[in-house]
Amino acid sequence: MPTETFEFQVEARQLLQLMIHSVYSNKDVFLRELVSNASDALDKLRLEKLRHDTLDADTSDLHIEIDIDQDARTLTVRDNGIGMSYDEVGQLIGTIAHSGTAQFLQELREAKEGAEEGLIGQFGVGFYSGFMVADEMTLLTRRAGEGEGTRWTSRGEGTYTLETVADAPQGTSVTLHLKPADPDNQLHDYTSAFKVREIIKRYSDFITWPIRMASEAPAADSDDDGKGDGTPALETLNSMKALWARSRDEVSEEEYHELYKHVGHDWRDPLETIRLQAEGTFEYQALLFLPAHAPFDLFTRDYKRGLQLYVRRVLIMEDCEALLPPYLRFVKGVVDAADLSLNVSREILQQDRHIEMMRRRLTKKVLSTVKDMMAKDSDRYATLWREFGTVLKEGLVTDSENRDALLAVASFASTHHDSEQTTLKQYVERMKDGQDAIYYLTGESRQSIEASPHMEAFRDRGIEVLLLTDPVDEVWADAVGEYEGKKLRSVAKGQIDLDTRDTDTSDEEQKKRDEEYAALLGWMTQELGEDIKEVRLSSRLTVSPACMVSDSGDLTPALENMYRAMGQEVPRTKRILELNPHHQLVQALNQAYNEREDHAELGETAEVLHGLAVLAEGGQPKDPARFVKLMADRLERAL
Repeated sequence: MPTETFEFQVEARQLLQLMIHSVYSNKDVFLRELVSNASDALDKLRLEKLRHDTLDADTSDLHIEIDIDQDARTLTVRDNGIGMSYDEVGQLIGTIAHSGTAQFLQELREAKEGAEEGLIGQFGVGFYSGFMVADEMTLLTRRAGEGEGTRWTSRGEGTYTLETVADAPQGTSVTLHLKPADPDNQLHDYTSAFKVREIIKRYSDFITWPIRMASEAPAADSDDDGKGDGTPALETLNSMKALWARSRDEVSEEEYHELYKHVGHDWRDPLETIRLQAEGTFEYQALLFLPAHAPFDLFTRDYKRGLQLYVRRVLIMEDCEALLPPYLRFVKGVVDAADLSLNVSREILQQDRHIEMMRRRLTKKVLSTVKDMMAKDSDRYATLWREFGTVLKEGLVTDSENRDALLAVASFASTHHDSEQTTLKQYVERMKDGQDAIYYLTGESRQSIEASPHMEAFRDRGIEVLLLTDPVDEVWADAVGEYEGKKLRSVAKGQIDLDTRDTDTSDEEQKKRDEEYAALLGWMTQELGEDIKEVRLSSRLTVSPACMVSDSGDLTPALENMYRAMGQEVPRTKRILELNPHHQLVQALNQAYNEREDHAELGETAEVLHGLAVLAEGGQPKDPARFVKLMADRLERAL
């Protein structure tokens, strides 16, 4: 097949130019990314060979090799791993970050100094980080088991070429034609063996495959690396020691952090490192990490979750979802088991009792670590909850076994504090005498919740309300139901009796007022019957004329919309309209109803009251145009 030339997508060309010309705080990351890609290719070949023992591939000496040529100013990273076919090169290398290019560009443009290199790993474009230091890149690859290879070449200027190569070795080699050396900055001379050793030691010492490089002196005698023919001997640059298998005293925090950056595809240090070693009938070791920030795609369907699963230090699965529940999908790390099968599949894992046992213990270990963090380091806990609290709250719905542990580490915004979060335990300790429920209200933001009419009586009585702004709050509050014997009650659902009457209002006077409004309430219920379930007097309003309330067992509008967004059809629920008998508008309406025989015009006033109540909670009247006309008519009369 002749050489073919292709153009990058428009966004891809912009991305390449940004990567080539932007000033990165640490250009060394390009070598980390290329070595990481090579390691992944070796892992994939090992897995493929385990699953298909008939695969025609050489796995006798899997390794990564780095060649530097000071005269030609080239650096090559070579592996004998899985390799790529012609079509795969076009798909994986010819296209940058399929679905994330536009978002990557935006993030890159907005990135703060020192943050850019992290974006490389986030969007899966580590290969292109080579253009930070190279004028041209050449990739030569052959997929294991196939006869022909592929060469990809580009100068990062908008086009690339592809050609078929008959005699390419198994695996992939990436050759960087380095930019001219900076005589004033020898620290970034990537043709220096010293510099390469330093980068590999810092970033890739934990890689489980040997990373080799030709040493300066030729081999005099035959040995494992040298050939005894005067060619340079190959020295291994990394220790290849599995950090999780070494004692804590032998491993520095920096080494743990570098492992996290490798398995978590992150550039920042983790928030917390968790070690676990289980002994007995089933032995395994785990090294887990809590990230310091949430990835941009945490809530997308394509987000890759799961831990790396090893069996006796052999990688079996890159993203084993069965080891942790979905609400801990942000946790990164490795688990190394001693007694699992090497050819275990995802389907088998779902039923394996050892996997289930590990899952339960790992889950409890993560939650207990969060609890300790909450007690001993409030700042780090606050960071974790800010970044991942929404995800953790999913477990309150899905994981009844660990619900109490999750409730113990959950915290929420509250009317008690303007900025600090509160736990349910702290809320209960502050409850007023006689209060028998934990009150909460859901909404899009703290500001919108605090402005809600439902909050008026609670504010006046000094009763604390939890302010819940995550969509999942609508679900978990119903699922949990209570905490330490105290019911969780939405202030926008059911009857709320806070005894907000004036102290000089007797029961007899209250009964008389109910009778005075009975006719109006019955008429309005009939008049607005298509849209509401009932009209009644409110004990939760002190300023607003009206509000909408859901019945105790009904779905809220937000929850209805959430289910519909997930493709679940639910019937629309009629809600209750509550009127404030202390408000002049409601009092005037009641007086007019009792004095007039013709109630047609009052029907429009009832519509306005209903529309105002819907607007007050962020909704929209059923017929906005009609509502605007009715409001305009009444303003005109008032003026």
